[in-house]
Order: sequence, then structure tokens, then C-alpha cells
Amino acid sequence: MGLINHGGLPKILTHPGRYPGFPLRNWWARSYQGAKNLSDTVITFQGLTIVQVSQNQAAIVSDPQNHIFVVKNSGFVAFAIDGSYDVLAIVDQTHLPNPIKDHVTKVVLGHTYEVTMSSPVGNQVQAYTVARFLDIPANNCAILQKGDDLELLPAGQHCITHPNVTLRGLYTLGENQFEMPTKDIFTRDQVPVGLTLYLKWQLTEPLKLATHGYETPYDALRDKTQSILTQIVAHLDYSSMVKQRSIGPENMEDGTEASSQFLDALRTRAMDDLHEAALEYGIVLKDLAVIDRQFKGEIASTMDKLTKRALQAQVEAANVDRENSNKVKQEEGTLSVARIKAQARNTEADSQAYSVIAAAKAEAERTRIAAEAQAKATRLAAEAEAEAVRIKARADAEVIDSFAREMELRRIEVNRVSAFGNRSVFVPTEGLGIAGPMVTGMAAGIGADLKRS
Repeated sequence: MGLINHGGLPKILTHPGRYPGFPLRNWWARSYQGAKNLSDTVITFQGLTIVQVSQNQAAIVSDPQNHIFVVKNSGFVAFAIDGSYDVLAIVDQTHLPNPIKDHVTKVVLGHTYEVTMSSPVGNQVQAYTVARFLDIPANNCAILQKGDDLELLPAGQHCITHPNVTLRGLYTLGENQFEMPTKDIFTRDQVPVGLTLYLKWQLTEPLKLATHGYETPYDALRDKTQSILTQIVAHLDYSSMVKQRSIGPENMEDGTEASSQFLDALRTRAMDDLHEAALEYGIVLKDLAVIDRQFKGEIASTMDKLTKRALQAQVEAANVDRENSNKVKQEEGTLSVARIKAQARNTEADSQAYSVIAAAKAEAERTRIAAEAQAKATRLAAEAEAEAVRIKARADAEVIDSFAREMELRRIEVNRVSAFGNRSVFVPTEGLGIAGPMVTGMAAGIGADLKRS
């Protein structure tokens, strides 16, 4: 786009090409000022203002009457006959430079950016805000004030240009938690105590909190908590508070001991009163616990010394119990080892006894088998000898020849003489009345004696 100054008025060349260097008419009143890109964000020339912004950008423009307007995601062209259109700033709405944090929890509530305009006052130049941009994250909100009216601004990208609208504050609608130290509170017996509380809350109605003039929910809870705890502790003695160190879901007592007076008072009165008071500010109290107590004064120092001594005695007793437990465990270990050794010896003795019994059984079985074999052999030998005698007797009985019989008798006689010796005298027994078998038995007995001798 070509720019030409024509007697103080702007002229624009929009078509590409070559133009003569001097016109035929009024050549002295025209001058070529150069060229500009049509894609430039801001072009100003001789009262002509051209602005075009891209996505997520915003242009803050002041008209000749100092009225402020914002151009978003588009553009405009204006020519001011009197005065000018001034582009004060081009703002990227998604990357505002100034974060706003909760000064208590340090949570980022949003980002903001202020566009100012200079105004000369006397010999000084002052700047005043003409537009305020807000980038509010999800689950957060802002409170705007116009006169006596408050308005809730949800999460998103916003711009405030109205001079009567001010930003009251930014708040988060999520859960928050914080450890709150209290000021010194005096018990009924005038012992100062400082408490450290654990608070967990959630802001549900920011308009109520802004109506009461608090910047953060913590400021409202702090004042109410201090007031309620002052009333509760003022009715309690030092002795009833010194025994219990902390309060929480894991150590809630049933109220039967003296040390549970403070617990019951906090659980039944402080929690209920503070929850009811927080609802007036649009806050829901989720949890309350005392995590530490610091007693001050001479009584507190004396009790701290006694407490330290008691803790030392408790630690020493715990050490003695631990040593005794270790000794008992050692003795139990020695006893277990002895029991295992005894079981091993019993097992070894049982094994040896079983071996002896098995050996005795084997020996007895062997003897029985040997005896049975010997008896069987003797029986077989006797049967064989008897069979031989029977066979021989049968053979002798079958001899018919008288000479053979006579020879057999002679052989018997020779055997008898050889058995008793050649000096033996054989007396006939037929006439003495002695039976033949009897004599034969006697002779056999005498022969057996002679063999043994």
C-alpha cells in the first residue's frame, strides 16, 4: 500500500504499478511517503488509522473524544478529521504478564495487565488506567464492583474499560489448607498458650466474602477462629490442656479422661461455631485440628522441665524394656537351638535303635533259615541212610543161595570182631534166656563206646 501526502490529507495507492513522479495538477502539494505492508498490525498516517489484530489479540484504541474501545479478533479503519485515533496497546490476552496470587496460600488466582494513557497536568505528565485485562483460570472467579453493586465474573478472558467498574478481588473456588498460628490465649488460671491450627476450607459463595470486605477466606476464618478459641480456652485449666499434644481423627477420645476436656470443647463447640460462622462468609469449613501448643510463662517452663524428665524416664524405661526383650529373645533363641539339637539326638538314637533291631531281626532270620536248612539236610541224610538200609536189606532178603547167605553171615561176624577187637569173647545168649535183639543192642552200645574212646 502506497502512502501519499496530498496537501496534508492522506491518499492511498492500493493497486500495484508505476505512477508518474509529478502530477500535471497540484504537483507541488503532493509528496510520496513510502509503502506499508497491508498485514501490519497498526498503520497511522495523517489522521488515518488502520488496526488489525489476530486471534487472542486485542487492540486498545482512544478516539478523538478520548473514548476507549477494544478491538478483538478483527480490524478497523478510521480517519479523524479533528484529533486522532490513538492505538494505546496491543495485548496478547492468553499471556498477561502480571500474576495475582493469594498472599496466604500463594495460589495463583489469575493474571492481569493494565493499559495506561498519559495526560499532562501542569508541568507533570500523569498516567491513568484506561483498560484492565483479566485472564482467570478454571475454578477461579473475580468480583467486580460498580457503585454499591457487586458482580461475579467467571473464569475466562475479560477486559474492563468502563471507568465506574473496579476490580474488587480474585478468588479460588477450590479447596485450600493452611497452618494458622493464633495469638496468645489465657487459660482460666492465667497461663498463656499459643496454638497452631490446621484449617481446610472451600469458598463456595465469593459474593458473601467480598460483601464483608475480606480479601481472602483465610482473613475471615482467622478472626472468627481467634474469637472462638479465646472463649473456649478461657474456661479451661492448664492441667486439662497440657496432657494432650495433638488433635485429629486418629486420637479422638471418648471423653472419659480428664485430658479430653479440651478435645471435646474443640470438637463440639469450636468446630460447630466456626462452621456456622464460616457459612456467613460463603465458606465451607472442611477440617480443623490443633497440631501444636506452646505454653508460656514460669509455670509453662517448669512443666516443660517436668515433661522433659518424664520423657527421659519414659525413654530409659523403653530402653530397659528393649534390652529385656532382646535378652528374652536371645534366651528363646538358645532354647530353640537346644530343642533342635535334642530333636536331632533323638532322631539319631531312633535311627541307631532301628538299625540294631533290623540287624537282630536279620540275624534271627539268618539263624532260622540256617537251622531249617540243617534240619532239612539231616532229615534228607537220615532218609537217604534209611533208604540205603532198606535197599540193602531188600537185597539181602532177595539172596536165595545158601552159600551167599553163609558168606554174608561170615562178613557180619568179621565186622563184629573188627568192631569189638580180636580179643573179645562172644558168649552165646540163646541158652541164657537173653533175646537176640537185646544182645544186638548191647553189642551196638559197646561198639559205640569203643569208637568214642
